[in-house]
Amino acid sequence: MQMGPAKTAEVRAYIASGDIDGLAGCLADIAKGYGGDWKYGPVDVVGAVREELADADRPRLVDAVVAESARATEDTARTRCSDLALFLARLFKVDAPVPLLGDVLARASQVWTFQYNDQLLQVVEAQLDRGLPVSGHVLAVLRRTDNEAYRRSPQLTALLARVEGPVLSPGEAWADLAIADATARDAAAGDAAGDAAGDRAWERLLAYAATAQASKPSQKWERAGRAVLDEVGADRAAAAIVTWLAQVGRPRPLVLKARWDHDNANDQYDPHNAVALRGLVWLLALAPESPHTARALGNLTETALRKVSGIGPVSPKVANAAVYALSRLGSEASVAQLARLSSKLTYRGTLKEVGAALDARSTALGMTRAEVEELAVPNYGLTEVGRHVEQFGAASAELAVSGGTVTLTWRNAAGRTVKSPPADVRRDHAERVAELKASAKDIAKMLTAQSERLDRQFLARRAWRFDQWRERFLDHPLVGTLARRLLWTIDGRIHGFADGALRTLDDTAATPHAEAPVALWHPVDSAPEEVAAARDWLERHLVTQPFRQAHRELYPLTAAEETTGTYSNRYAGHLLRQHQFHALAAVRGWANKLRLAVDDEYPPATRLLPEWGLRAEFWVAGHGQDTTPSGSFLHLGTDQVRFYAIDAPVNLAHADHGGYQPRRGGTAAAGGPLPLDTVPPLVFSEVMRDADLFIGVSSVGNDPEWADGGPGGHHRDYWASYSVGELTATAVTRRELLARLLPRLAIGPRCELDGRFLRVTGTLRTYAIHLGSGNVLMSPNDRYLCIVPKAGGEALPAGAYLPYEGDRTLSVILSKAMLLARDDLITDPAITRQFA
Repeated sequence: MQMGPAKTAEVRAYIASGDIDGLAGCLADIAKGYGGDWKYGPVDVVGAVREELADADRPRLVDAVVAESARATEDTARTRCSDLALFLARLFKVDAPVPLLGDVLARASQVWTFQYNDQLLQVVEAQLDRGLPVSGHVLAVLRRTDNEAYRRSPQLTALLARVEGPVLSPGEAWADLAIADATARDAAAGDAAGDAAGDRAWERLLAYAATAQASKPSQKWERAGRAVLDEVGADRAAAAIVTWLAQVGRPRPLVLKARWDHDNANDQYDPHNAVALRGLVWLLALAPESPHTARALGNLTETALRKVSGIGPVSPKVANAAVYALSRLGSEASVAQLARLSSKLTYRGTLKEVGAALDARSTALGMTRAEVEELAVPNYGLTEVGRHVEQFGAASAELAVSGGTVTLTWRNAAGRTVKSPPADVRRDHAERVAELKASAKDIAKMLTAQSERLDRQFLARRAWRFDQWRERFLDHPLVGTLARRLLWTIDGRIHGFADGALRTLDDTAATPHAEAPVALWHPVDSAPEEVAAARDWLERHLVTQPFRQAHRELYPLTAAEETTGTYSNRYAGHLLRQHQFHALAAVRGWANKLRLAVDDEYPPATRLLPEWGLRAEFWVAGHGQDTTPSGSFLHLGTDQVRFYAIDAPVNLAHADHGGYQPRRGGTAAAGGPLPLDTVPPLVFSEVMRDADLFIGVSSVGNDPEWADGGPGGHHRDYWASYSVGELTATAVTRRELLARLLPRLAIGPRCELDGRFLRVTGTLRTYAIHLGSGNVLMSPNDRYLCIVPKAGGEALPAGAYLPYEGDRTLSVILSKAMLLARDDLITDPAITRQFA
């Protein structure tokens, strides 16, 4: 970079006159406008200074530029002057002033990695040469820099060996706690031994954890790890590690400044600390197990897989280490956590580790994996189905499960309900209170996992003897809260649980024999009259099912699909939000890859059905020009649904072209698509239900913000047709339910079901709420009315009984109907301005 002749002449004039302060001011002005690495900076100015400035004036110039930096009022100007002063010190081979070193180190401690690596190395080296300390936060920056291959250097590696500091990188909540805890424990041990320096056994434990570089511990590593644990006491170490792990994922105490190459620095795990976390988890697996161990490892697995924009799961290696530790424990609690994670996780790498751990456990026990998962569900202290009462002296606490909700109710010595534990209970039973609260959280998590596991049983082809089923499901203290709200076929007849007994649909109490076969009932196996009877039974007994069973959507083969033969176009031509589709597909057991806007091939979204020997495919492709900063498509276009033999050749298509073909080397004839009429009706219905769910949740037609057609208005026709279009099977089921529900509600007289819409007569206008999307059209000309649902969900109107949980769109429709029925009372300007 060349400066203008006038500026170069000005620099030379200051040099010639000996005006060092003026020269510093001139160079500072140049620096404020430059802002780059001075090695590649204004070469003519740099050359003039290097060649013409007297040796005696060189240290003075560095000091003068440091003074300019101190006088600067803006951070950018101060930083650029500081960079210039550092460059000049290196250029002149003079010692950088201590204030300059401090300024650079302070700036470095606030970022993930320092932009000018050689500058930082120069400053740290100068600091060490002068016997001055280097902070732990700067050490953390050096470690993170060394972790990036393109920044790593022999000089940096050598410098790291010279820096003394904490064995963990400070700045993360868990690491700060562990450093402080280990320091305090070592100091206490030193005081007790009369040795002020102390033995530093806790520090050695942390340092040893930071050596966990492999994916799994070797026998040698574990032998040394046991010795490290013995130094501090394995029980004490385990308790401390569990406490530290609880802080993982908390907001950073030291918030780092975002930069273009690390704009999500505060959401990442420090790589040095991630290695130490893995080591601590391995050590925890070697220590005696406490009631808190498995819970801590299960929670850590989920925390470490939290998604970070532009990165994905924050630290799969930490999650995998936690799964490995759970597999090593082998206790009922650890297997329960693995079983819960198998239903909860969506990241396939860790899910594979969980599956391998459960498979190994089932092999060791001589059982199937499904049996292990059933037997591993803990009762969390519940002494009867969905209930446990624990005494705390004269006070008591009741832990109860009602539907999908877990409540903890406290009663004082007088038997009166109170909001929190009485003071004497908190004082005298702090650990028991904490454990009870933790159990309530565990139950809530496990309920979700078990509900999802039961929902998957439709395709699992599972059956039980009645005595087994009663023990594992109906009378299990936790699973029973779900099983008693479902319908089961026992000896070929549908049974439910009501009024303390198993009953047939005519309410006859049943006492099946121990060998009677039991299976989860699916309505595809029943005539319409029997399905209607099942729904009536649920309504009569006010049973709210944990998921749709009696009201489950059915997807028989259509005439169009009989014509196409080997594929279904029922869900082709939709526009989906890719990331929402991707997350939902994982939850439903489909394998899918995020599609990048690159020249590459991808397989379709795929669901393996090993119990049936089948593979289902949903063909999708990237759509449009909109991408995330990391290059993945924001939207997908949908195409066919197909079925193949499970071992048929894999299909591939370009990221944005579609047109799937067998993998190179395969042929369409070798394992081609199966005729749809050969696919079992249950399998076909469940796969099409998934596809319907993907559309219903992920379609841009559900987004009020797309009423104008999205970016550029290119999809206005799609949004209009989908948002008020033909009803899907899910919406048809919703319509049937509303027909039974509306007459019982206060707004019933103002509501009428009309084809695809719920029509609501308000005081000011009439409205049509689409039963599929929940979008609203208003009179007189069917103009779209935007009402954005609350993020936290909608409360149901009083008296509204719903036969199943989880239909947020139904709740949105009812809440909009309640609002619009009294449109004269609406005060929200975001809505009222649309009436004009």
